[in-house]
Amino acid sequence: MPQMVIVSPALRDANNGNWRTARRWRQHLAGAGRVRITQGWPDALAAGDAAMIALHARRSASAVAAWSAAHPQQGLVVVLTGTDLYRDIVADTTAQRSLDLAQALVVLQECAPQALPAAVRGKARVIFQSTTARQPLAKSSRHLRAVMVGHLRDEKSPQTLFAAARRLAGRADILIDHIGEALDPTLGQQALATMAAVPNYRWLGILPHEAVRRRIQRAHLLIHTSRMEGGAHVIMEAVTSGTPVLASAVDGNVGMLGTAYAGYFPWDDAESLAVLLRRCRESAATPGESLLQQLAAQCRQRAVLFAPQRERAELHRLIDDLLGGERRRTNRMPGTP
Repeated sequence: MPQMVIVSPALRDANNGNWRTARRWRQHLAGAGRVRITQGWPDALAAGDAAMIALHARRSASAVAAWSAAHPQQGLVVVLTGTDLYRDIVADTTAQRSLDLAQALVVLQECAPQALPAAVRGKARVIFQSTTARQPLAKSSRHLRAVMVGHLRDEKSPQTLFAAARRLAGRADILIDHIGEALDPTLGQQALATMAAVPNYRWLGILPHEAVRRRIQRAHLLIHTSRMEGGAHVIMEAVTSGTPVLASAVDGNVGMLGTAYAGYFPWDDAESLAVLLRRCRESAATPGESLLQQLAAQCRQRAVLFAPQRERAELHRLIDDLLGGERRRTNRMPGTP
């Protein structure tokens, strides 16, 4: 069985999207070979590696360059996971070089290929990430509970949530929970100030992943305000839990939820987000199909994209394509051409 290495900028202690992707892909690929995760390459086991999957074009650039020098035009996948897709490859030369060196590029949502330079777009394939489905739970009719999940940093645009919460300060029937660590201390102070001023907004800080999933499962809505996304884990976790999403209309979110989705608001537009939250609360109390029901139905249609068996099959196809030529040469009968 071939030995493969996944290079991830973040390891277990970070517990972020890159780490969860690396861990899940190691599990999916266990039947295709021996797989390990490392933060840098080469390492002590590098001599046995037949393929590399490098997460993030810029942050894994040194490992990508080292692999290419050791194995020119062989066995290298670069996965564009977020800021590298919508920021780094525009101006960062190391990220651009990673695209050129790779034999295959993986993106995590269906709008992403259009963000790649035309010269490398032909290398790209979309592999949606996956998660286990959760049983949808009955929701309270006494109020609407929305949850936002994401560390407090500029890319996640938490200021939009703070401003929307202030617009809804008088609505005791609309409750907003906010989960995430204050990676930017200024944003942490803004979250505390919002909580002091708005009785129906709570910043809960960082929580264990299982606790986060349960809160998503119990919420009426997930809010996702990001300015850039490669393909957010939290969106698929909401969709596969029967929890609809209100999301900023940026490519990374549209590529997850589809162009026809009815739950978008313009990025950085707190008033539009507040209007959607009011509409969801008020339409749920009226006869007939509500906006919440419409969003839930649209999310159910997208949920099949995030099934673990689909992601596993796509990853095995990727590795088979990457190593297929080498496998055929290795397995050829002696004396055959």
